[in-house]
Amino acid sequence: MTILTKEEVISQLQTALEQQSGKAVSIEQAGSWYKIDGGKSVRFSELESMHAELTASSAKKVPVKTTSKPAVKTAKKVAVNKVESTSGGLTPKQLWRQKLENTTGKQTLPRGF
Repeated sequence: MTILTKEEVISQLQTALEQQSGKAVSIEQAGSWYKIDGGKSVRFSELESMHAELTASSAKKVPVKTTSKPAVKTAKKVAVNKVESTSGGLTPKQLWRQKLENTTGKQTLPRGF
């Protein structure tokens, strides 16, 4: 697989979008951000992923959506595993209080406790 330069990726993506939508498409660069037809600003990595999707779909001859916006990624909920505490199930405040109670001398709790 050949590695394409930024200019090649942009030009190939532009021609693929033009073939897909049937109208002229412009990709503008502003700093490190790119705008497709004045739409939402996207990074170059998103342009590469759009290019990969369009080239993969053109190889399969599958119809592709006619929008020029990148697909919105949905966030999946991840199950949070509870970590077993090694301090006997105490919160940091409770642990600090116990430590100060067990030591000798004039030691007080910090502010906010």
